[in-house]
Formats: sequence, structure tokens, C-alpha cells
Amino acid sequence: MIPLRDNIAHRRFPVVTVSLIIVNTLVFLHEVSLGRYIQDFIYLYGFTPKYVFSQAPIMPKFMPFFTSMFLHAGWLHLIGNMWFLWIFADNVEDVLGHFNFLIFYIACGLAASFAHFIMNINSVVPAVGASGAIAGILGAYIVMFPRARVLTLVPVFIFLEVIEIPAFVFLGIWFIYQFFLGMMSVGSYGAGVAFWAHIGGFIAGILFLRLFFTNRSGYPRI
Repeated sequence: MIPLRDNIAHRRFPVVTVSLIIVNTLVFLHEVSLGRYIQDFIYLYGFTPKYVFSQAPIMPKFMPFFTSMFLHAGWLHLIGNMWFLWIFADNVEDVLGHFNFLIFYIACGLAASFAHFIMNINSVVPAVGASGAIAGILGAYIVMFPRARVLTLVPVFIFLEVIEIPAFVFLGIWFIYQFFLGMMSVGSYGAGVAFWAHIGGFIAGILFLRLFFTNRSGYPRI
């Protein structure tokens, strides 16, 4: 299922969301420009769980928890993540406010990296991507806008249909899919998708939301 748009218009320009898209794109363009040195760059700034136990100084060991969320493995990886960020993050930023949203995004990304670390503690493969932080946005979105409608491209046999799906259904299916594949990946430390970062980020988004949402009247209900 590919989301095309939701039915909630933002009230304020999502400056942080747009800035994150620009920063991620610029960082990826820098990656591309490195040519044959890109692998060294990824190993330096990507998050490798087993490296946490190395003898390196504390800063270089833990910096990738943060830096890895701004790196991507390819154009499709970048475009897919930025598309989800654009569709779902603007409304969360609208509600949380620009500054709170930025801190919330980073906190979810760090939680996602930690979840990946716990479930892949012996992995020597660097994990990269904004998807853990974006999963936190999805977790917040499903709490705040469960009845929003997501216009979605859905494969039906050999055809593609465009239908509106309630946000709680779309994101619920997304989470179940990530959890199923995450369970299937337990014990496998090879290259692939960091499903547990997605799972951890999503749960963190739900749990952290109360810390960053300060309106006592409760979450908006759409």
C-alpha cells in the first residue's frame, strides 16, 4: 500500500518537516558525491550495534545513534522515507509546535536506534535511514488522528486501486507488517531492513507523545 495523501490540511507551514526533508536530501547528495569513499562514510556515521562495545571513545561510539537517522542507502530509500514524512509529519508538527516536534522527532529516532541495538546487538552491518524517527511520527499520528482518511494506492489482483482508508487501519496494518517481519528477522544479523527500529520508533512515538503535547484539553480527534 502506498499512501498518496491524507485529508487533513495543516494550519501552519510545516517548517521543520520541510527542513528535515531538505537536510536528508542534502546529506544523501553528499553521500553520492563521495564515490568509492561512501562505504567508509556509512561505516563511520551509520549505526553498527556491535561497535558500541568497541574500545573507541564514547562520542564516536554513540554519535551514530543520531547521525544514522540522516543517512540513506539509495534513492528509493530516501524518497520512500521523505514521502511518508511529508504526508504524516505536517499534522503532527501542527499540533506539537515546531520546536517540540523537532525534539520529538529526534527522540523517536534515538529510541528506534536503541530498539535496533537491543534486537541486533551483535550486528556488524551499519543501519541507516530516517524511518525509525518517521515511525515515531506514525505512532503519534495514529493516536491523534485515528479517523483521518488516507488516500492509498492498493494492489487488487493485477490492478491498482486508489481508495480512502482510515488512518488507524492503514497505520495498524503497517505496524503489524513491521512486527511480523521483525519477528521473522530475530537472530539474523545480515543486511536488510531494520524492522525493530520501525517497531521501536512507532511505540516510542505513542509513549513520547504525552511528554511533548501540552494541551490539557486532550489530543485532537479527527
